[in-house]
Amino acid sequence: QVQLVESGGGLVQAGGSLRLSCVASGFLRTTGSLGWYRQAPGHEREFVARITDGGSTNYADSVKGRFTISRANAGYTWYLQMNSLRPDDTAVYYCNIGGPTTDYWGQGTQVTVSS
Repeated sequence: QVQLVESGGGLVQAGGSLRLSCVASGFLRTTGSLGWYRQAPGHEREFVARITDGGSTNYADSVKGRFTISRANAGYTWYLQMNSLRPDDTAVYYCNIGGPTTDYWGQGTQVTVSS
């Protein structure tokens, strides 16, 4: 059974940093890009960043230059380094494999940025 587990969320002041991690188990082969999404209260879940098997990365415009996605050299572990955090980054962050139409989601980790 596939399982994705996030960690690293928390409370931070504006301008601070957090690093999220996601570890996936139960995969026997690559199934697509590894990504991060987020959902703020009263908003739809939105794309944040993704990294492909080849190492290419994409970011939402709102996080470009502040967030960095990376992956471990082996296995299914990936990260989201979040710098210069702003109050509007407050959300539950979810890791994902294969894009938003798949069923491969973590349980979410809360990130709260205080002003």
